Amino acid sequence: MKNLLFILIDDLGWRDLTCYESTFYETPVLDQLARRGCQLTNAYAASPVCSPTRASLLTGKYPSRVGITQYIGGHTVGALEDVPYFSGLPRHEYSLPQALKDDGFQTWHVGKWHLGDGVCLPQEHGFDVNIGGGHWGHPKNGYFSPYKMPQIEDGPNGEYLTDRLTDEAIQLLKNRNLDQPFFLNLWHYTVHTPLQAPPDLVRKYERKAKDMGLDDAKALEPGEGLNFLDGLDRHVVRRRFQSHATYAAMIENLDTNIGRVLQTLEEEGLTSETLVVVSSDNGGLSTAEGSPTCNAPLREGKGWAEEGGLRVPTIFSCPGRLPEGVKIDEPVSSPDFYPTFLEALNLKQLPKQHVDGVSFWNVLQGGKMNSRSLYWHYPHYSNQGGLPTGAVRKGPYKLIEFFESKNCELYHLENDISELNNLAEVKPHIAAELHEDLNRWRQSHRALMPRKNSHWEEQKKARLSQIFSSF
Repeated sequence: MKNLLFILIDDLGWRDLTCYESTFYETPVLDQLARRGCQLTNAYAASPVCSPTRASLLTGKYPSRVGITQYIGGHTVGALEDVPYFSGLPRHEYSLPQALKDDGFQTWHVGKWHLGDGVCLPQEHGFDVNIGGGHWGHPKNGYFSPYKMPQIEDGPNGEYLTDRLTDEAIQLLKNRNLDQPFFLNLWHYTVHTPLQAPPDLVRKYERKAKDMGLDDAKALEPGEGLNFLDGLDRHVVRRRFQSHATYAAMIENLDTNIGRVLQTLEEEGLTSETLVVVSSDNGGLSTAEGSPTCNAPLREGKGWAEEGGLRVPTIFSCPGRLPEGVKIDEPVSSPDFYPTFLEALNLKQLPKQHVDGVSFWNVLQGGKMNSRSLYWHYPHYSNQGGLPTGAVRKGPYKLIEFFESKNCELYHLENDISELNNLAEVKPHIAAELHEDLNRWRQSHRALMPRKNSHWEEQKKARLSQIFSSF
């Protein structure tokens, strides 16, 4: 195997593909890719929000060790103060693209970056080409040109961004240096908000929802108020089933465009020489900002430490090098991708860099991984309603620690994937063991913990007064 195509989709939920049992969205290309490769059922993002996971994927480290624990630009306070974090991927990190470039790869980044500006841009981290990657976390002017976006020129009026990024990726493949292997890092902005898609596809899914008897208005269930300063005028709104026509159209358009890239690999004779990986940077957006998708049976979504915020669809495919039609249940996380990619490409491991990652290449070929824990540290309030939390999974058990209340919840995921039955009081010895494990890990990473906000009641009162006075 010579080449790597890594497709990262922004905010794609675990249930957002037909091969992951979506009953509303249509993803024939990705379904076929899963049939031709390995579909991971317990793959996790290292964070419930984007920038930390992206940093983890490129460094082989947990976000707490990199120093990026929040989406870059995010800041708010509640009963706890916010925790500081780096606003860009540190230059000293020997990132995956730099390692591949030093091994003779052509390295191309196309799409979302959201890991800093200036000296933190993709071209400063080993990418020969950067198209569309800047400090923006979403297309601020929408998905239709003119984009007015850094690092990419506007196209013809009405051009759709996902189509355009695919065009750029295809041209890179066709114009490559035939004497060098390549790493194409295709990180799409879709399906992040704003929710916009080609009108003909939107109409298709409006008809489909009607034919299926899915009333989108009835899909939304108002919940509790957001208890942080910037969210006191909003509530959690949970989606109970998938029915959002525009979101479905965004997914189908994405699927079609991935098919165009895969077809180019085939036409260029690259399919058997290229490892294709598709994943997401966090769980699907299901509790706020329009709540366009539903992750059920997983609980919650983007911005939360529950499974819906962390578990992501992931597919590995390379005909002839990986088995076909296999489902992998082994839990893996974002830091593991760096060493796995190196091993897949027959390159030496870099243990001083990807210190938190473990290659799972042998697992994809039927092997087993040694028992270990997976960790999460998100000491922030999320826009979607999630609270500052830490979490650990070991075997079937997962513990979530809520920093505000200092309470812990324990779940047996193999028996309770929806995290409905809290076992913390039923199995206190397991809860205590996992909590101690999580504490040791945080100390070893020097993970920053949020402190009590001594001004919270005063801030809250002033903000509520401001909100009420606006009515």
